[in-house]
Amino acid sequence: MITTIDNELIAQAETGIQGFLDEQRDRGLIAGNYYDDAVARTLPNLRKWLFADELDAISPGLRDGLREAIRKQQWEALANAYARDVSFGTGGIREKMGATRDVVLRLKEEGIHASIIKGPNTINDVIYLLTAAGTAKFGIERTPKLSKIVIGFDSRVRGAEFARAIASLFLAYDYTVFLFDEACMYPSVTYAVPRLKADIGVFISASHNDFRYNGYKLSCQNGSQFDPVERDKLYQQYITQVKFTDIKLTPLDQAPADKLWFLGGQKSSSARTIEDGELAGLPLADPLPDAKGVYVGREGRVIDMHTLHFDHIKTFILRNDMIRSAGKPITIGYCAFNGSGRKAVPQLLGEVGFQQVTRIMALDALDGMFPAFCSDPGKEQQPDPGDWRAADIAVAAFKEENPGKFDDVDLIIGTDPDADRCGVIVKVPDHQKAAYPHPGTGQPRDYTLLSADDAWSLILWYRFQYEVEKYGCVQDVEKKFIALSHTTTDLLTRTAQNFGVGVLKTWVGFAQLAAGTRAIWDLHQGKDTPGLTEDHKLPMYDEGRREASGTGEVVCNRSIHSWIDMDDTRRCMNVGALEQSNGFSILGAPPKDARSLGEDGHVRDKDGTFAAVLVAELAQYAKLEGENLLDLLDEKIFLDPQIGLYVTHYEPDPIDGEYEGLSGYTKKRGILDKAEDLFVHYAERSLMLADMKVTGATSYRTGKYDAINWPGFPDEGYRFYFDEQRQSHLTIRPSGTSNALRFHVQLFGGYPTSDELVARKSELRRASIKIVKDIRELIGAGI
Repeated sequence: MITTIDNELIAQAETGIQGFLDEQRDRGLIAGNYYDDAVARTLPNLRKWLFADELDAISPGLRDGLREAIRKQQWEALANAYARDVSFGTGGIREKMGATRDVVLRLKEEGIHASIIKGPNTINDVIYLLTAAGTAKFGIERTPKLSKIVIGFDSRVRGAEFARAIASLFLAYDYTVFLFDEACMYPSVTYAVPRLKADIGVFISASHNDFRYNGYKLSCQNGSQFDPVERDKLYQQYITQVKFTDIKLTPLDQAPADKLWFLGGQKSSSARTIEDGELAGLPLADPLPDAKGVYVGREGRVIDMHTLHFDHIKTFILRNDMIRSAGKPITIGYCAFNGSGRKAVPQLLGEVGFQQVTRIMALDALDGMFPAFCSDPGKEQQPDPGDWRAADIAVAAFKEENPGKFDDVDLIIGTDPDADRCGVIVKVPDHQKAAYPHPGTGQPRDYTLLSADDAWSLILWYRFQYEVEKYGCVQDVEKKFIALSHTTTDLLTRTAQNFGVGVLKTWVGFAQLAAGTRAIWDLHQGKDTPGLTEDHKLPMYDEGRREASGTGEVVCNRSIHSWIDMDDTRRCMNVGALEQSNGFSILGAPPKDARSLGEDGHVRDKDGTFAAVLVAELAQYAKLEGENLLDLLDEKIFLDPQIGLYVTHYEPDPIDGEYEGLSGYTKKRGILDKAEDLFVHYAERSLMLADMKVTGATSYRTGKYDAINWPGFPDEGYRFYFDEQRQSHLTIRPSGTSNALRFHVQLFGGYPTSDELVARKSELRRASIKIVKDIRELIGAGI
């Protein structure tokens, strides 16, 4: 019921929010088109939510929270929450639950119905349920009908409560629900979906973003992210069309007997299995002993999914005997960064045979506030295992908990809160310290965060070299290829080529790696492969890229950037899917059906647990060879005359999170306009970065984010080249769904001798940092 008080509050909000937007426009913080859009949408959205009586049953306290915010004249927070909808990206949605630490703490203390500011541009119980309702309706109206869903969550604030609410909604839509019983890894979900022959996976997480964020990740029936066509249909025809009245819930304890299963538990000593039905033969687990009330009286319906996942990962270990019988076993520190890998990673490492694993307990507890990371306003830090600052936090905690033992540890492995990313901290020998200074101080140090570019190159080399040593060559080399994003190092490309393995480059994101690999599978099987030329030799990238010299504006292929040595249609077996942002998997050969993993492949999204085990095997091999990983990288890769030296450098802008609020959209657009101007005019201006002349430039536009940004949005970035061979370059790449930028530098250092190598690495590292510093100044990023 619309009350007189609510009408008065809306009138106050209209005056206050309009005044705020006008002030932001007048100060130049919100550009005209963003201002017009905010004016057109904020008040109608706020009125819709404040006047919706049905929300009292869905989210008690929500409307009281809005009334309180209006009375307190929180115009900026209300405008940010109501000026637009949460962006829907390649994997789902991700946004802040609250703008500040105090708001998120209130959510943590009071639960998902806390009376905080909630709206269409924040992550909250209503947005989760609306998105889930759209997903549910999409599934039941699809042909064939989708009817089974896997739901998981990580350590984010109130993740379990959000997940159970979403499970209640899918039960009300007559889905069979497989719900993880405690915080789990994202790869647990992407493995469970195809293993259970489910149709959809939903995971509640914001990956490595700071404590304010949460999200809703979607997987299709094979565990990968949805195909772009289906994803667009799901969003445009269903999620954007749902109403509050589409939210209906069936409490878990009222679910029909055959509709609710739990996943996880603890390994049963009695080796029990499901006896009949589609799930016959799957192992049952004992319920967790400290999970009071979780199973709603269904303690006998817990599937041991963790054992199945771990057993699958173990099949990729190459030298089991080497690990178990090592005379010099490696010592490993493990950091969960308060995330869901805390149990799984140490357990899996132990089962494989690594017995000296030390958990860093200060960062082990499940805690979505990530207390070791800065949470001060404007300085919110991400628990990202690929960030050198996170490495410093992990090392400091290890040293404090294990006095005098840091010298004995061989490496520290970290995974992010949902354990799909893996970071590796290694020791720096004295003779290498000039090449690996501390990124913040520039001073020598005894450890470094090994870049994913270098770590994945080592893993590839190790796995290929194993086959050469065992069989005399890489087996079935004519079938094998790797897939990497175009911002990931060409060190991987050259390493693969050195062993005769093909290379597929895609746009950024694991969804693109999986989609590009599927295109190769389809090509191998003679199926239609959208976006490839008739002779199947080159994707449309060569027509779609835009050179600064002035070719026409053509949209690039949606997934594929380019490929090398892939013209032979026998190429069908993916032996590595790799990205600079610490993502790794092996996708295998064409699957037996659309619901399965690739043959001899792992999950079709990144898996930090999987990467952790493979890195540990590599480190054990190196130790037995009398090497550390940095020296092994030099000897086997950088000094190989068929490969050479590649140094990469990455920086985000801002360093954490995104440009805040509505003004963030204008700031992002302004920076990209300056980048576009440099791209167009680099030659006539004789553009120099770090005293290196820019010799060419390209922009990449696929169109996939135009709708939520602007027509011609450069979603895959601007690339500036420093050599005619195009092996050295800077890429400025904007995020498609958030107000942030990424800077990627790759410099090719030729073929230095062993005596020259450390100095050359140091020189290129300094140049990479200077390139980013110079471009920031030119385009106004980070200033």
